[in-house]
Amino acid sequence: MRGASTRRKFARLHGARRVWAISAVHGEARRLARLHDAIGEQFHDGDRIVYLGNYLGYGDVGATIDELLDFRCRVMARQRGFACDLTFLRGAQEEMWQKLLQLQFAPNPGELLQWLASNGVEATVSAYGAEMRHGFAATRDGPRTITRWTSALRSAINARPGHAVWFSALRHAAFTKEEGLLFVHAAVDPSRPLAAQADAFWWGSRDILELTRPFEGFRRVVRGYDRLQRGVVESNYAVSLDGGAGRGGPLIGVCLDDYGRILHIFEA
Repeated sequence: MRGASTRRKFARLHGARRVWAISAVHGEARRLARLHDAIGEQFHDGDRIVYLGNYLGYGDVGATIDELLDFRCRVMARQRGFACDLTFLRGAQEEMWQKLLQLQFAPNPGELLQWLASNGVEATVSAYGAEMRHGFAATRDGPRTITRWTSALRSAINARPGHAVWFSALRHAAFTKEEGLLFVHAAVDPSRPLAAQADAFWWGSRDILELTRPFEGFRRVVRGYDRLQRGVVESNYAVSLDGGAGRGGPLIGVCLDDYGRILHIFEA
């Protein structure tokens, strides 16, 4: 994988001894804070943290992003802390949020907004001081009114310290090293190479737990969103983490060694 655009999409976890992987958060700011406290007590030099997407939707979105930014500062403030110690992946919720911010360009903006609303985007709209009913009204008025509505949302994001930069830094996937671990949001398409996955990371229909051989040579693929919310599940070539945070279940964090073996499991 080469090229500037590819480097922006994928994070290389250089020198990772252990990796903490955090499942889909879905606005569970308080659970996230408790999980951060537990990880902070066990975090060692050489550790890395990968958040596996879906921070938005359902809960307190603003407080969740603030907690992510605060913990990033705590990690970087350590004696040997670096910005590369933490990686944030883009989840389906974040992908939908980007579609909403570009709603004026959609061929059928009303239908798109209805689909986004049915999939949990309203909590994020509310977090930035807007209302879905105004968005629907804008879709009936036309592109100019939609642009005013989405521009107000962008201004609200810019007004929250660190939020705009955080959104711009979300990656599509992360990996440790050759024949190491690959971290994704929800899925991979085994028929495509890593650089050509496109939206398969968010909308792929193949269950990574059914992989019959290593994908792209990685020992294990680790995902943070499971539609079935089955908690921590392992197969020969994959690990799935999602206990249903934001939907009545716990938020999960695990610590993995460079072989993909689970060393610690924390729930909040």
